[in-house]
Amino acid sequence: MNSTILLAFAELLISAGFVYWACEYFVNGVEWVGRKAGVSQNAVGTVLAAFGTALPESVVTFVAVVFGHDAAARNIGVGAALGGPLVLATVAYPVVGVMLLLTRSQAAGRPIELNWQRLSRDQGWFLIIFLCKIALGFIAFAIKPWLGWVFLLAYAAYTWTQIRDGDDAAEGEPEPLKFQPASVDPHLGVAGGQTLLALVVIFAASRVFVNQLAVVGPWLGIPPAVVALLLSPVATELPETMNAIIWIRQGKHRLALANISGSMMIQATIPTALGLFFTPWLFGGALALAAAITTLAVLGLLMLLRRNALTPLRLALFALFYLAFAIGILLLWRSGGLGEWPPGFLRSLV
Repeated sequence: MNSTILLAFAELLISAGFVYWACEYFVNGVEWVGRKAGVSQNAVGTVLAAFGTALPESVVTFVAVVFGHDAAARNIGVGAALGGPLVLATVAYPVVGVMLLLTRSQAAGRPIELNWQRLSRDQGWFLIIFLCKIALGFIAFAIKPWLGWVFLLAYAAYTWTQIRDGDDAAEGEPEPLKFQPASVDPHLGVAGGQTLLALVVIFAASRVFVNQLAVVGPWLGIPPAVVALLLSPVATELPETMNAIIWIRQGKHRLALANISGSMMIQATIPTALGLFFTPWLFGGALALAAAITTLAVLGLLMLLRRNALTPLRLALFALFYLAFAIGILLLWRSGGLGEWPPGFLRSLV
């Protein structure tokens, strides 16, 4: 093992540690920002926390599609818009199930205590929007770019309903603000500053983590195409997953689920709008597979929610959908059918 690989492994581990540490400060700060601003706890998860962790990815996508010098660079938005919802539905949600099992906060076979009507409604709206964005990926017509405004309006409407709706019973009190641990009523400016600083660290550490995957993966014998399609999307959604772990550890599983649900809505609308504005928004084999797996996972989640039958064990088993995606990608790669559709997609998440 040469020094370059050793350094890559070290940076991979250190950056993952920084992401988790920064997420601790972020979830602590955003809870206090929500409380001081009079935002419900549910909206803290679905809007404030979700928007905060998705913002760095959206900025990267915006810069790439607006200022990219070629089609490969501009197609970053296409890959991000499909990879994000896939990972949230098939990795982040199962992580919540696993954490509930590990912390024994819910019996494995007992339905998770949550507002299933609200989560079911949110995931239902996500599915409708997601199916629309997928349909647009297989057709081309003159006014297609203008439809990006529809997706932005859809997210604005979602945000308004989340802020307007009442809250469920709060899941405990926020822990003391880390920047003012002795204060029982910290200043909004201090809480906001802590939250923004944590976001900067999350963004920087996440980019290091993703970049080092591109170095370590091929050294382990994993083809670069497979790294880009299977591992890099997981890395880009690392902050949302870390948030879920932290909130489950604090006994706030409804907040963890709300954060994932809100993040999925952002990923279904804002990157899609950017992709429609600045790229042809056309899909190929790998993207179609990602869309199909995500749709099946969300349909399964909706069925369990509407029967009030979502247990920690069943939620953990949703990771099988990601395994199915991994198998499909490997089969495409071995058959030579992976290609680069759209151009540059293999570089879109690295």
